Amino acid sequence: MNKSIFGKSTLVSCFLGTASFFALLGCAQNTLAARLADVTVINRTSGERLVPYRHDGKLYVAGTPGDKYSIELRSLRGERVLTVLSVDGVNALTGQTAATLQSGYVIDGGQSYAISGWRKSMDDVAQFVFTELPNSYAARTGRPGNVGVIGVAVYRERVVPSQPLAVAPTVLPWRAMDEAAQPAAPASAPALKAERDDKSVANASGALAEKRAAQSADLMKKAKQLGTGHGEREYSPTRYTEFLRNSDTPDEIITLYYDSRANLIARGIIPSPRLAVPQPFPASAGFVPDPRG
Repeated sequence: MNKSIFGKSTLVSCFLGTASFFALLGCAQNTLAARLADVTVINRTSGERLVPYRHDGKLYVAGTPGDKYSIELRSLRGERVLTVLSVDGVNALTGQTAATLQSGYVIDGGQSYAISGWRKSMDDVAQFVFTELPNSYAARTGRPGNVGVIGVAVYRERVVPSQPLAVAPTVLPWRAMDEAAQPAAPASAPALKAERDDKSVANASGALAEKRAAQSADLMKKAKQLGTGHGEREYSPTRYTEFLRNSDTPDEIITLYYDSRANLIARGIIPSPRLAVPQPFPASAGFVPDPRG
């Protein structure tokens, strides 16, 4: 296990079944207060740190179409945390449809890391860019159903106790133990089960495809909704480290919704700017002065 990490960040990949992970690490800042981590969205074009608006128990930020942005993740405790980042329902590190038990970024205790795009390799990312829904990376890869949301699943690290010097008896891996405990099945059972599974999978896949097509058609009508595009490449080097999750269930999930300011105002999430009502007598009486200029 690599205990020494140098540089700005380190990359993650996971090994399901063993809870052993490689992960990304780095430095930055905070804003959305949470128990284990903070999340901040920064408009990189303007330099503005986007202020969240609370509405019906949810948090929203207003993005500007065409502007680049980054997501800053900060560990609030003196311990490392693993953060699995989802943008528009897509894992920003692997490009998979996001799930909590996937690869993510490891942040050192009290440190933070600015994630500026979709990871393309150990050395670069494709920039996050606010764009209309049809041009979003999720929509262009056939997954428009969750455009407009950023999610971060946060895991604490498992503390592995030091092992005694005495040699312990050899123990089979969990999977091997489970298989050894199973009674032998009839010879014909696997083939029959496989056939039934193939049919059920085919039926389920067909229904799922129809459902996704209907969702895609419906969502494409909302062309003005904001999503995240696959922008230009930029240098963003990474390194590997190992991380053992304390649990398969996230210790915390942070959710942040986003859209254009105009859309958030139209939905009543951002209060409409109040227009000044013209007044017939806005100042005290006097003689008519000359105009300026």
